[in-house]
Amino acid sequence: MKSSFQGHEVWFLTGSQGLYGEDALNQVARQSRAVVDQLNAAGDIPVPVVWKPTLTDAQSIRKAILDANSRDEVLGVIAWMHTFSPAKMWIPGLTVLGKPLLHLNTQANVELPWATIDMDFMNLNQSAHGDREFGYALSRLGIRRETVIGHVSDPKVRARIATWVRACAGWNAAHHLNVVRFGDNMRNVAVTDGDKNEALRVFGVTVNTWGVNDLVEAVESVSESAVDDVVAEYDDAYDVAPELRAGGEKRESLRCAARQEVALRAFLEERDAEAFTDTFEDLGALRQLPGIAVQRLMADGYGFGAEGDWKTAVLVRIVKAMAEGLPGGASLMEDYTYNLVPGQELILGAHMLEVCPSLSSKKPKVEIHPLGIGDREDPVRMVFTADPGQGMVVSLADMGTRYRLTANVVDIVEPLQDLPQLPVARAVWKPRPSLDVSAECWMESGAAHHTVMTNAIGVDAFRIFAELAHTELLVIDENTTVNEFKKEVRWNKAYFQLAQGI
Repeated sequence: MKSSFQGHEVWFLTGSQGLYGEDALNQVARQSRAVVDQLNAAGDIPVPVVWKPTLTDAQSIRKAILDANSRDEVLGVIAWMHTFSPAKMWIPGLTVLGKPLLHLNTQANVELPWATIDMDFMNLNQSAHGDREFGYALSRLGIRRETVIGHVSDPKVRARIATWVRACAGWNAAHHLNVVRFGDNMRNVAVTDGDKNEALRVFGVTVNTWGVNDLVEAVESVSESAVDDVVAEYDDAYDVAPELRAGGEKRESLRCAARQEVALRAFLEERDAEAFTDTFEDLGALRQLPGIAVQRLMADGYGFGAEGDWKTAVLVRIVKAMAEGLPGGASLMEDYTYNLVPGQELILGAHMLEVCPSLSSKKPKVEIHPLGIGDREDPVRMVFTADPGQGMVVSLADMGTRYRLTANVVDIVEPLQDLPQLPVARAVWKPRPSLDVSAECWMESGAAHHTVMTNAIGVDAFRIFAELAHTELLVIDENTTVNEFKKEVRWNKAYFQLAQGI
């Protein structure tokens, strides 16, 4: 699995103009380099920020932007108008901009030098109005961007830049994402279907289907030594049930699961794919529905959607890319059942087998249990409970005329009681602002029952990603009311229809 950040960078473009003379421009260059050095030295932005020479005319601006467009390693560009950089010069470049943009309104100094400030200082340090000129051009051209104001020594400023970089990494991952579907989506299910051509247009994602028996052939070709290696990893990394240990009566089932993992990993790597789906309705000659294999692939950064739900597979991969290197993780999730005791309203989420262990810091158990669907041998799976803390559940749904992201801020909690008879990985959460408001708004939005749960990133990363994709995002949080949410749904419908043109 390729890293979302290793080998990538963002470019730092500084705007000025030739009017100020060589001495002033040399000082602009020194100060903009110092800003970049501060951003990199802090270590909280996940890719290097690369300084570029000061831009003072339309030709150099356009060339710099075209250079950024042409380089796969560039996730996005940061622009700062150090002095007054007339925005007409930027229009030819901005009209061809193909990378995400962050507009940074900063300055070299934190405090004004009150006792010594003179017109030389004022002429040099003009970003307060130079960036307003730039902002006008961006708005006039309708260019979506993230705008951050403040000094780069402020951790809050760097945190916002880091979040933007993570959203850019998700955007980049989507545009290099191949999804393998083993079979179609679950029969007669509406929300797991979708327009793959539109997914390519909007997100850059390529989705194709292979017969499940193509995977079966790959499983049958796996060597015994490769199975031995993966089974040894299971024995070492997890709390493996006695019947699955060496000499146990179900040891062969564990080996079968490991064989599936080796085959799946190789199949995806050969096709440069970083997301996949399967369905229990089309297992061909597979002996068991993949469980632990899927969980471990997700833990390594792959996207997955159950029952052919390729849109959720896409979203899992995007969130994995955005969250790389952060505590916590991301996983396929499904709202399963409620606790409706007054004052203790909670949602219990899980799936048949496939919840990613990145949601938990504890050592998972590896168990084998019957599965009432799929008509195959009992599958092996990891069993654990997600760590408590703030999280998000996010859906990607095809609304016919557009894609819609719906995100709910939640508080993941410990189960109120033990769950000794529940043989799957799970999470328990309290949705904000409440279960009834959250569920009503979720259904009003038409959001899916398959989601991505993450306890690594927050709503801002999804907001930036949605803006990059020109895609609708509805957020349910502690401030949501049903009436206002319904109004937003109606307004959004009108806006997106108008934005797409007649």
